[in-house]
Amino acid sequence: MYISLNNVGKRFNREWIFRHFTYQFTLGNSYAIIGSNGSGKSTLLQVLAGATMQSEGKIEWQLYNTIQNDQNKNAYQQISIAAPYLDLIEELTASEFLHFHNSFKPLTLLVPDVLHIVGLYAAAQKQIRYFSSGMKQRLKLAQAFFSDTKILLLDEPTTNLDTEGIALYNLLLEQYCKNKLVVISSNELNEYKTCKEIINLIHYK
Repeated sequence: MYISLNNVGKRFNREWIFRHFTYQFTLGNSYAIIGSNGSGKSTLLQVLAGATMQSEGKIEWQLYNTIQNDQNKNAYQQISIAAPYLDLIEELTASEFLHFHNSFKPLTLLVPDVLHIVGLYAAAQKQIRYFSSGMKQRLKLAQAFFSDTKILLLDEPTTNLDTEGIALYNLLLEQYCKNKLVVISSNELNEYKTCKEIINLIHYK
């Protein structure tokens, strides 16, 4: 399984965010996307996820021994993502949210076990609207790490986390990502220090 980008670029209006990006992301490896603010880290992550379309170039997702081209509607089935700009359904409880998520993207563990691991078991029946920002981030990480997918995309994954939360994040990376393709968009070394490959978007302007 892989995601292959060939001469990919993305622009908004007349401004190119990045251009001539050629790279192959493969299963079992971890990658960090770094760069200054506004360099396009989050945008590239969304292109990898198929959430936004590139302005030029070609993308292939190799899934289930078949190749899917550009914005394939089935690619999302093998992709999970956690990002600060993705909203939770705040009217639901944490337990209800994960059960809902499980209905279209199965989890690898039972919901109570997931909540226990991420330190939210005591808040399982609490509406998400009453969560702190750190609790919400733990829940975002929970649905991303424990989705039964091969591709994990993380954008600034320790946003709003305290010291204990950051330790949890590192534990999740260590114990639950061995057989995944992991891409982390970040400028914080502690978020991507385990990544095997570093991609600096300053080279793709």
